[in-house]
Amino acid sequence: MPAKAFIEVRELRKEYPVGDEAVVALKNINLTIARGEICCIFGASGSGKSTLLHQLAGLEKPTRGGVRIGGIPISQLSETELAAFRQRHVGFIFQSYNLLPFMTAKENVAMPLMFRGIAKKDREETAQHMLEKVGLGHRLRHFPNQMSGGQQQRVGIARAFVTQPEVVFADEPTGNLDSKSTREVMEMIKELARRLHQTIILVTHNPEMAKYADRIVTLVDGEIVSDETIREEIEERVS
Repeated sequence: MPAKAFIEVRELRKEYPVGDEAVVALKNINLTIARGEICCIFGASGSGKSTLLHQLAGLEKPTRGGVRIGGIPISQLSETELAAFRQRHVGFIFQSYNLLPFMTAKENVAMPLMFRGIAKKDREETAQHMLEKVGLGHRLRHFPNQMSGGQQQRVGIARAFVTQPEVVFADEPTGNLDSKSTREVMEMIKELARRLHQTIILVTHNPEMAKYADRIVTLVDGEIVSDETIREEIEERVS
């Protein structure tokens, strides 16, 4: 039985004006992603994978076509509506960590909960619990510059998952890490996603990272050239 689509992309096209011409970054993308799936958007630099992530997350408007997440047409939402949608449903993991340098690990992780109006004591307890889950219970009061790259990315993972979002977008999340930290971070993302039945959109050019996905969608010059399921049990698990 086919899995029900959670993310739907229909006839998506994105152009950028350059002088008197238009550069086509995405060409009529059609894609469905099931709830609970770990989907890798794979491609070389300039393939359009980051542009596709921006479209899926509602960070940019399409030239044509659109994206739905959980039935909500995010491409048609206003900026205010999009901000509210992301606060309720979306988490982000960035290559450069994007931690606030003047906040401790616990404060960085607790910040998304503040935007939801959760009381300070409750959000600090939740943030501490998440940091303990990613092995940083001993780093609660450390600032980003007091932690290694791998530790900072663990803080970033805890922050992305702390609100238990339905979908997490991971943009080259191990691009600044060594191979050992890369494996640790990817195993952590996969474990958290499985436990909470969350959808992960992983964008990378690294074949080793792609191996952690259930499915690899490869882009070349703004077009999908292959769509490969690499976990045999995915249909049954996400149905």
